[in-house]
Amino acid sequence: MLRVAIVHDYLSQMGDAERVVLALHDMFPKAPVYTSIYTPRRLDSRFRSVDVRPSAMRRLPGITRHLQLYLPLFPHAFERLDLREHDLVISSGGAFAKGIVTRPDALHFCYCLSPTPWVWTYEDSVEHDQLGAVARRVLRPFIPWLRAWDYAAAARVDYFIASAPPVAARIAKYYRRESACIPPPVEMGQLAISAGHDDYFLIVSPLVAHQRLDRAVRAFTALGLPLRIIGAGRDERPLRRLAGKSVRFLGSLPEHEVRAQVARCRALIVPGEEDFSTVSVEAMAMGRPVIAFAAAGMLATVEDGVSGSFFHEPTAESLAEAVRAFQDDAFEPQAIRRHAEEFESRRFKQRVLQFIETRVAAHPILSKKVALEPSPLDSFSGLMPPALETHDDTPSR
Repeated sequence: MLRVAIVHDYLSQMGDAERVVLALHDMFPKAPVYTSIYTPRRLDSRFRSVDVRPSAMRRLPGITRHLQLYLPLFPHAFERLDLREHDLVISSGGAFAKGIVTRPDALHFCYCLSPTPWVWTYEDSVEHDQLGAVARRVLRPFIPWLRAWDYAAAARVDYFIASAPPVAARIAKYYRRESACIPPPVEMGQLAISAGHDDYFLIVSPLVAHQRLDRAVRAFTALGLPLRIIGAGRDERPLRRLAGKSVRFLGSLPEHEVRAQVARCRALIVPGEEDFSTVSVEAMAMGRPVIAFAAAGMLATVEDGVSGSFFHEPTAESLAEAVRAFQDDAFEPQAIRRHAEEFESRRFKQRVLQFIETRVAAHPILSKKVALEPSPLDSFSGLMPPALETHDDTPSR
């Protein structure tokens, strides 16, 4: 039987990356999950039934609050993980987990949400996270070394899977590697099409500059149309100063209230560039269209005229024009839902498993193990969708 392990950068909060880990563990329920730090109180309760194996980094003082200060230690922590017993390793996240060292005859798949942003886009990252002056001074001398390490670590991966086309482009640029593209899993079991909608548009987003909410606030203030904004962040005050009476800030809301707001909106607005927008897929699963900036991953998420529409210039005026042209009866909720189901969690598992199965079958050693003994993949026989388009099948070692 193939012995499988999952490796993730860090398990310190719940987000899309951690949902990927849960989906991978659903596929391989006996696989242990190796990680650097683990704070179960901040995670989905399902992690309590997972065999999580954190590194010694979890004992470092203030690691969860000052994670950036410890970045130079992460490469060492992951290289020290002992994965010799595992035939197949799936690293998740895209930062340090891919730097693990596996047996020469093992296969290493990396599901990459983005090449390490701290390494390749340092200035943008420190602005995005509002890193303090002390942390900037401490980290800056390590960036060239971390960049060299990250490039070398990428060479240890046998096969990359990118979460979105822009991520695949960055993998090609920074690592000189090809990748398959499989979107992240979105759980839709609790999401149903609403019987109707109310008279407001909606944004669900952190209130930070790179999300470009200023475009939407300016557009809807000029139009005088109702816009509700769910989220909190450091840019709330300047956004409120831009906003007219038609724009309402609802702050952070519990998940069930967010979904209730999404289900009843006329359309969800995505004003900035996104690699992948989970809330957009959730809105479409509830039959609500999306109006998005025509860039990055949204071009692969929204089907123009079926599940939403685009504005094409990065301006408030272009968004306002798209909103004026928006017609509720141009979109059929059932058709929007069918489009969203392409991103459902089960599809993610099917696509990833097909990708893995194909590469295991071509492996000169592991293919014999699968032939001789039951494989964890056997339970998914017959579930595989048609062959996926990939950029390349040849690993670089």
